[in-house]
Amino acid sequence: MRKMKKAIIFTLSAIMAISMLTGCGGGGEELSGTVSTDGSTSMEKVIGALGESFEGNNEGVTFTYNPTGSGSGITAVAEGRCDIGLASRSLKDEEKAEGLVETVLAYDGIAVIVNPENPVEDLTMEQIADIFTGKITNWKDVGGADGEIVLIGREAGSGTRDGFESITETEEACAYRQELTSTGDVITTVAGNPNAIGYASLASISDEVKALKVGGVSPSEETIKDATYAIQRPFVLVTKEGTDLSDVAQAFFDYITGPDANAIIVEAGVVPAN
Repeated sequence: MRKMKKAIIFTLSAIMAISMLTGCGGGGEELSGTVSTDGSTSMEKVIGALGESFEGNNEGVTFTYNPTGSGSGITAVAEGRCDIGLASRSLKDEEKAEGLVETVLAYDGIAVIVNPENPVEDLTMEQIADIFTGKITNWKDVGGADGEIVLIGREAGSGTRDGFESITETEEACAYRQELTSTGDVITTVAGNPNAIGYASLASISDEVKALKVGGVSPSEETIKDATYAIQRPFVLVTKEGTDLSDVAQAFFDYITGPDANAIIVEAGVVPAN
């Protein structure tokens, strides 16, 4: 009888030990609840893939993403309206002073895009700056056909715009014909106009548009990783100092910043920071 009791106790202990190892990351009870993210439209592909993977590994979890733009995502964290903010730029000193904390998830190239019919293949940084500030207004002046250059950009507060203008040193000087509120809108608009030029996250572009070389270097995972492609920026996760994430949000944060997420990040077209 004593041997039977010991066997039963041993079996129950083993079952409890195994059950404690279930759930995301191995440890604790199965996760449940919602993870809410808000911000950069450029991060839609990578954060969507990571959220889908996390949901797939945790049946009780719901992942949400609100594509409002980097500035709005940062504000949402500051005001406690989401768990994790998404910004396609580094935080500014004044934002850090408010207690916001940045964690770099990945690095992304900002592609300078034109209509596939445009014969131009390569521009220098100086030419790009001169085009977007209105000093160069005709494609024939940079090796293209005779036609007025139509400048397409993002709205104020966009992380992509902030990154592009700061790198090309064109802040507050770009002469946009249109300022659009999402990466997808920029791509669609450039795709529909042979004389248009714009910029978009490398992870988001498709065959609808052509990504130009910059100073002879094509935007790619390799040229972003070795820093030979000049126009690149971080994809940042934003949290608030002194505000603990929920268990499920913390598990998601740990997952996407750990090595198990790197393959998904690469598949999304950007370079993992970790």
